[in-house]
Amino acid sequence: MTIITGILLLVVLMGGCSQTDMMKTLAPSVDQQVATRYIDLLRHHQFDQIETDLDSSLQTPDIHAALVRLAAAFPAQDPVSVKLVGANTFHSPSVDKKNISFEYQFPDRWLLVSVATQGSGGIRKIYGLHVKVLSDSLENINRFTLSGKGVSQYAALALGTIALIFTLYALVVCIRTRIAKRKWLWIIFILVGFGKLSVNWTTGQWGFMPASIQLFSSSAAAQLYGPWIVAVSFPLGALWFLLRRKHLIASAVGDVN
Repeated sequence: MTIITGILLLVVLMGGCSQTDMMKTLAPSVDQQVATRYIDLLRHHQFDQIETDLDSSLQTPDIHAALVRLAAAFPAQDPVSVKLVGANTFHSPSVDKKNISFEYQFPDRWLLVSVATQGSGGIRKIYGLHVKVLSDSLENINRFTLSGKGVSQYAALALGTIALIFTLYALVVCIRTRIAKRKWLWIIFILVGFGKLSVNWTTGQWGFMPASIQLFSSSAAAQLYGPWIVAVSFPLGALWFLLRRKHLIASAVGDVN
């Protein structure tokens, strides 16, 4: 289990740079500046400009009180660091949406701040503004560690490891088994797992996707600064091949005779 976990960690670390580059592509510096400007206005309780730029759906009687509550999460000190941790964009001929998230580190707390803007007809409005107090940095909160986890996390990791080993075993046996025809179809069938039972490694929350397939019947992946998702699928192809192996060998011998 430790070796497999190490390999999965290495794969994600190797992909970290590309994820960072992709995030910067989705949130170029000019968009980041727009978002941090609104955050600075919120930090300094300068609500007039924010309220002016709010989308009409947020122009409610209690919006000012809501902004005051969001601003109260920020301490008076300047942040120790500000890090881009999330970026999502949506483009269509009529609208352009951007949702950018930053992690603010202060001497006594961490904050996750998201600003969602929408542009249409040359006018950009705020349609979302969120502030969440964190217990630690996202990197530490979502890091992959075996300590302090619950039954759901350990169960998912164990099932994923078993499914992976079982699939690899069936694959090696298939390659070494003499089959009369279409061995490549059996190999493809063995490599694919059906359905997906997943667990959020940080929260322990389960998810199930019945209409899903994945290679090697198991996976572990995480977006940059996001939680690890450990998933396992049913190795139907591997199981079916091992159950049918003797019959396939007999058929191959019969064809030779």
